[in-house]
Amino acid sequence: MKHFSFILLAAILMGSAGTVAAQTKKKTTGSTRSGGSSSGYSTGIGLRGGGYSSGLTIKHFMSGKNGVALEALVTTEYKARGARLTLLGEKHKAISDIQGLQFYYGAGFHAGAYQGRYYFADTRYYRGRKNTIYFTRDYIYDDATYVAFGADLILGLEYKMEDLPFVVGVDYKPYFEVFNGYTGFYNDAAISLRFTF
Repeated sequence: MKHFSFILLAAILMGSAGTVAAQTKKKTTGSTRSGGSSSGYSTGIGLRGGGYSSGLTIKHFMSGKNGVALEALVTTEYKARGARLTLLGEKHKAISDIQGLQFYYGAGFHAGAYQGRYYFADTRYYRGRKNTIYFTRDYIYDDATYVAFGADLILGLEYKMEDLPFVVGVDYKPYFEVFNGYTGFYNDAAISLRFTF
């Protein structure tokens, strides 16, 4: 079910990307947008709640950079003691048919440290003349401290409320991570709410 929701979110975002690409070809002559002005704000601070991790988000548009923003995330994973700092560079493109709606994409990196981790240890063994398979699964907590770092991608939509100083966003953020000598590729999707100024 979790994988299905990630696939559905990715399909929606990629469909939006196609809409944005088609609409950028139909630019009207009277509308020029640059820098953070097309977003309706220059800085936003708020909360990001995801399926894998949650925390604080700060996004700031670079002046005169044509929709380029830097986003910093300070998050923690569920059932983990520690934190992760993620820095992302993002390119925003306005969707002209809906005022305040933007599509964005970007990349970045993260680093963090966690004390303790939860994992499952599987054991399988055969017993008897018919080689009956017995399976046990133990839920183990490890209290060591681990350092994690890796690379991130992000794809999302955000909507700046017209009469309120808030931005609501949804994003899909897959990332590659090196954790205690192991590597892995993870998927995360989240909803964000930021106060803008």
